[in-house]
Amino acid sequence: MRSNREEQREDLKKRLIDAAEARIASGGLNGLKARDVTADAGCALGALYTAFEDLDRLILQVNSRTLARLGAALQAAVVPGHGPRAVMAELAQGYVGFALQNFRLWAALFTHRLPEGIEAPDWHRDEHAVLVAQIIAPLSKLRPDLAGAALRQRALTVFAAVHGVVMLALTARFVATPRAQLPGEVAALVEAMTRGLEG
Repeated sequence: MRSNREEQREDLKKRLIDAAEARIASGGLNGLKARDVTADAGCALGALYTAFEDLDRLILQVNSRTLARLGAALQAAVVPGHGPRAVMAELAQGYVGFALQNFRLWAALFTHRLPEGIEAPDWHRDEHAVLVAQIIAPLSKLRPDLAGAALRQRALTVFAAVHGVVMLALTARFVATPRAQLPGEVAALVEAMTRGLEG
């Protein structure tokens, strides 16, 4: 059974994560300030540093939540019983939809950087597996000749191709696909890739 002190600390951590998540969702990662987060959470500035090592560690917790939600969205996008090419297309559309609906939180996953010389904790690195884990099963059916590290690397490459198109579109780069055309263009990309993979 947890002590009252432990419960208070967990409540503080949750309030801080909620506040940071709301700030990132509304204004993005740039300009996120510890003072604003603690004010929103209803605690003193120093309380943040009793709950987390620093603001970066708090952002990791927000990103952890986002990764969990993204994983759930990808699972929900897949229609049971569909073949591997259809599943790949569904996963890609699930990814596009999540990024469009949660742009600032999604972008924080890829733009947040820890200070130089500090590595992300193993638990957070492991959570990023959700980005490619669900690609591996349909990909293994399209490419039964691949296994182990080679299969995982190909899944990473497929993810990177889709992610690159989405990131360019949502950050409005000069060579970007217009947002309105993004779902269709990603569908065409995945169709081309899966045909090639199947071939």
